[in-house]
Amino acid sequence: MISLNNKRCIVTGAGSGIGRAVALDLAWRGASLALSDIDEAGLAETRNLIGGGGDRHRHDRLDVSDRDAVARYAASLSNAWGPANFLFNIAGLSRIGAFAETPLASFDKVMDVNFYGTVAMCRAFLPQLRETRGTIVNISSIFGLIGFPGQAHYCASKFAVRGFSETLAMELAPEGVCVTCVHPGAVATNIVRAAELDALPGGVKSREKFNKKFDKAARTSPERAARVIVNGAAKGKRRIVVGADGHVVSILQRLFPRSYAWLPPRLIGWR
Repeated sequence: MISLNNKRCIVTGAGSGIGRAVALDLAWRGASLALSDIDEAGLAETRNLIGGGGDRHRHDRLDVSDRDAVARYAASLSNAWGPANFLFNIAGLSRIGAFAETPLASFDKVMDVNFYGTVAMCRAFLPQLRETRGTIVNISSIFGLIGFPGQAHYCASKFAVRGFSETLAMELAPEGVCVTCVHPGAVATNIVRAAELDALPGGVKSREKFNKKFDKAARTSPERAARVIVNGAAKGKRRIVVGADGHVVSILQRLFPRSYAWLPPRLIGWR
């Protein structure tokens, strides 16, 4: 396992959830951190939780869907710090709504952040990571392994991250750059409560019931997820599955790739 002490680590989505937990885990391991989020208040809270760090830690507002801003951010960090060793692409969002009732603009918003934001960050930091023979960590989901009712846009974005990451891993391996794709199961964060609602999926009577079902299913803490992610990245793993539910989904999808449709509603107790 690679030591992360003094390694320059870039973490997007660091203002809450898994991103914040990864930032705290990396700080505990002695990494130098460049943390970003579009949520400045959340990012400030993460900064307070970490404390200290001086010039070794940076905190910047960043919208990963703004490609020009991402390019400027990468150049700024390179000039101030030197090349990055680890890039953790964690920024993401979710929406809720069956496809037939979801505006195409909602698909654009989810894809712009979850997929194209990841692509933009990889492109912007790739020269640095080639120089350091570093590691890219992209967050997909168990919904990058299976479909899920009411999450067509989210699933599409996470399947895309998976395909992109697995291809990038093949292309960059000869250059010594590792690409890790992470598939978390249900993690106890606010991503579902913060998700914008286009329409309730079939079988769900209210938004509150939807939230409660997710909360009940989310048995993995952000801290536990972060440990698994950072340990896996330090070991150079190409695929990381987080949570018991994630491992169950991964196995069942491989065993029943055409007939797993009975599984998703049962994951959060719809049936």
